[in-house]
Amino acid sequence: MTRTRASVTLLLATVMAMVLAVPVGAAKSDNNGGGKPTTTVPAPDRDPILFVHGWNSSGSTWNTMVDRFLADGYSPDELMAFSYDTSQSNRTTASEIANRVATLLQVNGADQVDIIAHSMGSLSSRHYVKFLGGADGDVDTWVSLGGPNHGTDTAYFCWSTACTEMWPGSSFLDDLNAGDESPGTVVRYATWWSPCDSVINPDSSVPVAGATNTQTACIGHSDLHQDATVYGQVAAFID
Repeated sequence: MTRTRASVTLLLATVMAMVLAVPVGAAKSDNNGGGKPTTTVPAPDRDPILFVHGWNSSGSTWNTMVDRFLADGYSPDELMAFSYDTSQSNRTTASEIANRVATLLQVNGADQVDIIAHSMGSLSSRHYVKFLGGADGDVDTWVSLGGPNHGTDTAYFCWSTACTEMWPGSSFLDDLNAGDESPGTVVRYATWWSPCDSVINPDSSVPVAGATNTQTACIGHSDLHQDATVYGQVAAFID
């Protein structure tokens, strides 16, 4: 073996030894050379989110918004979109929400959750917050996208328990809106409503007294949880 070939062989052996000495999964340094791990650690002040869909819908209606939160750094464990029987009383759904909140808190070791609701989901989630203890500290923010918070005349076209509870002037809504519409000193409330929402009539049904109430651009009822601008505003509010 020539001296040159021997030198090359020795150099290759040295390089391989250095490579094999690096542990698998060792943290990579950042661009500043600080040796920080690239693994995303959940922010200690970030709450997990519970998504509550509306009438005649399912948890899959949140896929677009959930994907956006995932892209912004949330982990799957921090996001829960579930399905429920939309013909049952909103009081029954509120009890299911209480159970889901307890699960989210336990799984994430969190102190509070954020709730984002669409349409009729605003009613069951508000009932949970007001009457089942959510306002006592478990809920940080409550968001309503196109919620019939004071009823909608389109609900007259169906007769399930949930629908009759959405009728303007129903006993359910009277109880929900009696006294303080945004109870508790901890919860922050917000609503988004569209002037082109043909499902919630009148538009003035959506805003809640004591909440941050936002008018959107001219978008449809189902676009409220799909629209990128609305997403950005909601994400900023719950932050």
